[in-house]
Amino acid sequence: MSAEHRAPGEHDTPSGQESPEDITVRDPISAPDAQGRPRRVTRRFPLFTKDTARPEGGGRAASGDAPAPARQWPVLAVLGLAGLGLLVTAFGQFRFGTLLIGVALLGGGAMRWLLPDVGMLAVRSRFTDIVTCGLLGTVIVLLALMAQPNPWLQIPFLKDTLHFTVTNE
Repeated sequence: MSAEHRAPGEHDTPSGQESPEDITVRDPISAPDAQGRPRRVTRRFPLFTKDTARPEGGGRAASGDAPAPARQWPVLAVLGLAGLGLLVTAFGQFRFGTLLIGVALLGGGAMRWLLPDVGMLAVRSRFTDIVTCGLLGTVIVLLALMAQPNPWLQIPFLKDTLHFTVTNE
């Protein structure tokens, strides 16, 4: 008798456990319990969740036989570049340091978009990670380019807007 047609109390093994080969996952939502059997067979979400799903792209970025840092190279690249930006900022080069931080975030968003597995760089869904890194990186780069004195980027209406909101008249 196949695993799909067995009665709930009927098992092949004497210990009462089904082997992983006998388990039939009926839908993409039914996650296995500690014994490897699907917990739910319905597509309806529970009222209270007890665990979280791994984000898409959250697998190892390198094979399991690679050393630990090599398996997580995308997040290490982003953190390394952002750390270098903080170090450059600490040594008095504010504009270059913040540009490095913004570029690190933009690079993280690009890696999240282009690479299938990014390891710990995958925090949420792919869309959310890309939008978050892209927006934060863009804002930091724009602010670094507009930093005073001698801004590299001047937005004409920004000075008028600031003057209008700060004046006492």
